[in-house]
Amino acid sequence: MRDVESEVLQALQELEQAAAAARARPAGTPVSGGSGVLPILERIDRLAEELPASASHDLRHYLLRKSYEKARQLLEGSASVKREGRCGGPK
Repeated sequence: MRDVESEVLQALQELEQAAAAARARPAGTPVSGGSGVLPILERIDRLAEELPASASHDLRHYLLRKSYEKARQLLEGSASVKREGRCGGPK
């Protein structure tokens, strides 16, 4: 895995953790210290733009479509990446 792809995977894993923490907080509880998901989403978008031309077409597609779980599964090498979606069905 290339450096940028490793950084994308790390950011996607951080996003998953931040989202889980946000779901666990009582409704209306403010996020402190900039630990929300927005900075992570911005970082993922920035990293997606830095992907080399040799990066996986599927990875680019998932990041463009904000299919972060699929992108994470692809980078982790999961065989369970669901290939169907609203973008046009099975490959």
